[in-house]
Amino acid sequence: MLESLIEQARGNSVAELIAVAFAVAYLLLAVREHIGCWFAAMISTAIYLLIFIDVRLYMEAALQVFYFGMALYGWRQWTHGGRADRPLAVSTWTPSQHGVAIGVIVAATFLSTWLLSSYTDARLPLLDSFTTWGAVITTFMVARKVLENWIYWLVIDSVAIFLYLDRELYFTALLFAVYIVIIFFGWASWLKSYRQQIA
Repeated sequence: MLESLIEQARGNSVAELIAVAFAVAYLLLAVREHIGCWFAAMISTAIYLLIFIDVRLYMEAALQVFYFGMALYGWRQWTHGGRADRPLAVSTWTPSQHGVAIGVIVAATFLSTWLLSSYTDARLPLLDSFTTWGAVITTFMVARKVLENWIYWLVIDSVAIFLYLDRELYFTALLFAVYIVIIFFGWASWLKSYRQQIA
């Protein structure tokens, strides 16, 4: 694995390293509820789109297009999505909203797994589909500042690490390991913000 990592660093992984740097910037800025997170997301997703096409993770590639659009939506929501033209506040979802979200993720995962298995040469279509549809729902939660997004990301990112290791995207796997650590800080920061606004 170390030899492969060194080989990647010498080869075409400069793009991956740049994408990773902007992805880390995105998450750190999101933890702080800083609007700049969405600009970092746009740069990272544009680079990752090309990377995932190259390694035949087609659902992950499609997800990057979605992420780019959500970066625009998130920027708009965080600046103008609150009440009385105030910035959007952290909120929570009800159990029924979570039930719908999880149901959509499961149904979409099975449908796209079947399509990818039947009509493409996709690698690990079940995991590729799960991480993609989970990320679609969870990115919407981030854009709406839903507190529980951090819990969803913990599950999705844990699965994604295996997916990226299988494709020898070691820098990206490392990025997602870092994400898992940052998730706990994100949860604590957003929970504090939520408690302050309801106090």
